[in-house]
Amino acid sequence: MHAARFASQTTRYGIWQSMRSWTSSLSTVVVTTLLATQAHADPVPLLPITASPSPAATPTQAPALAPQTFAPPPLTVAPPPLTVAPPPLTVAPPPLTVAPPPFTDAARTWGPPKLEQGQHFTIDPVSDGVLIGGSAAISGLLSLILSTGEIRPTAPGPTSNLLSIDRLAVTQHIDSSAGLYSSIGLGAAIGFAVIDPFLSAYRDGWDAFAVDAVMYAETVALTETLTDLTKIAVRRPRPVDYINCTKNPTSCTDTDLQLSFFSGHASTVGAIGATATYLAFQRGGSKSARAWATLTTSVALTTFVSIERVRSGEHFPTDVMAGSAAGAMIGVLVPHLHRHAQEAPPVWIGYAPVNHGGSITASGTF
Repeated sequence: MHAARFASQTTRYGIWQSMRSWTSSLSTVVVTTLLATQAHADPVPLLPITASPSPAATPTQAPALAPQTFAPPPLTVAPPPLTVAPPPLTVAPPPLTVAPPPFTDAARTWGPPKLEQGQHFTIDPVSDGVLIGGSAAISGLLSLILSTGEIRPTAPGPTSNLLSIDRLAVTQHIDSSAGLYSSIGLGAAIGFAVIDPFLSAYRDGWDAFAVDAVMYAETVALTETLTDLTKIAVRRPRPVDYINCTKNPTSCTDTDLQLSFFSGHASTVGAIGATATYLAFQRGGSKSARAWATLTTSVALTTFVSIERVRSGEHFPTDVMAGSAAGAMIGVLVPHLHRHAQEAPPVWIGYAPVNHGGSITASGTF
């Protein structure tokens, strides 16, 4: 029984070995066929493949295969097209360099006509006539009223009430000739105001004569009116009033004794000198010797008249200071406001609201 079983197993093992050998041979043939087919399509180098012989079967030598080579397919991917746009053309045109034709007086066709030599001022017969006539009338009437004695002077107070600069006027020695000297200085200033328009006519023509004559007349008229109004409003005793009324109070009845503030001599000389200086600088320029000579003479004459008015006992130092300042103010403003329209400076006045109020501003070129 055991022998029969062993024989059966031996027979079965032999059949299994034969099938395994046949299967290996078949695999070798299939692989060889596939390699040959691949060689016709893509030459890829392959190593020969041999099947391992069964330990019990007779090894079978597979036929040698020629070495195969494999070449990769050519790269056919095309690069993307270049789509970068060129930058825009930004070349700027050249600047316009055409210069305008030179400006000449002969080619001037716009605006007011060019001023002639020396014609820097203009007058208005209506406004200037009203100012001169009205001021002269008021000043004349005030002089008449003061001459009647209607306004009675009052006794001056103690000298201790005076400003320290004014006390020397009541303690000084009164010079009886000082009043005459001051009047001579005033006459010299008025004489220059009469002669200067003729000098302007000689230099710049008769139009300049008319303009200067009107401006001098207006300056003197406005100054006299302002002086008389101030005298009546203030009624300050003169220095001689402190001296004479202390000795004989019953002799102090003249209205003129209380017309000290401010000095009419100083204001008139200062106004004429300021107007003459303004005209000289405007027509001759800052480098003109005539302009500087006029300024020096005006200041010197105003100072001389002011000192003599104090030495005569007619005014205090503050009287002549205020009179000189008021006259100089009017003497500058009158010709300045008569400047020609081509030279007159513009003035701007503005208003701006602010918290709890507003602000007013004025600006201009002078």
